[in-house]
Amino acid sequence: MDAVSYTAQWMAAARAQESEREDPLFVDPLARDLAAPRGFELIERYVGGGVLPFISIRTRFLDDAIKEIVAGSGIQQVVLIAAGMDTRAFRLDWPDGTELYEVDHAPLIAEKRRRLDALGAEPRTDRREVSADLTKEWLPELEAAGFDRGRPTLWVAEGLTFFLTEEQAGGLLELLASASAPGSHLAFDMLGRAMLRSPFSKRFLDALAADDTPWLFGTDEPEEFLTAHGWKTTDLREPGQPGAGEGRWPYEVQPRGRRGANRLWLIRAEVVTG
Repeated sequence: MDAVSYTAQWMAAARAQESEREDPLFVDPLARDLAAPRGFELIERYVGGGVLPFISIRTRFLDDAIKEIVAGSGIQQVVLIAAGMDTRAFRLDWPDGTELYEVDHAPLIAEKRRRLDALGAEPRTDRREVSADLTKEWLPELEAAGFDRGRPTLWVAEGLTFFLTEEQAGGLLELLASASAPGSHLAFDMLGRAMLRSPFSKRFLDALAADDTPWLFGTDEPEEFLTAHGWKTTDLREPGQPGAGEGRWPYEVQPRGRRGANRLWLIRAEVVTG
């Protein structure tokens, strides 16, 4: 698999380690098997910047966002973009009638399917695989799998925008907005700009760049960025705040007005219509 697919194994390894804690934020019983062959090796390589606690906090934040948005809105169409080795279809409880679409590159989807089949894993909802090249037009493949633009959607993009340019990140938000019926929601994460040049994260960022998966884009004005591309922010948190890993983030949460602070944004948003 290519470098981005190995990144998916790294995420699975991080989720496995969290699941095996005595006080886990979540439990992913499939993660360890999905992390092979390089996931734990990459954990050792990608050290620094608070990345491991952030992955755990982000996973729990998005778990909670998915459950609350689906329950509160009645949305039955959920799309995981660049799903990687995500196992939410197997470990979360879903309302009857929920369709869960997992979009990613065909080789990764095929390998994930092989491993899940070997484990005898059974999804808890209608799970649909969508093989697509996310660097090209991919909505037709999603629609061919049953996606309906006329129905409200919950889009989930975990750990994706970091690897995009500013233009690409904005284009992704606009693409999702264009395919979203009124009442659609988005749950995802973004970097603050300072993280891309901070000595705090330099070792980690250098390792990512050496493996051809550099982090490229961050913003210190996430609400404005979303507004410019078709979305209204409904919840914005940073790791360590209530509802976002309070007590588990090893660093002090900086006041919002402090310029140049290292930030990681956890976001819920609703599509702007009309």
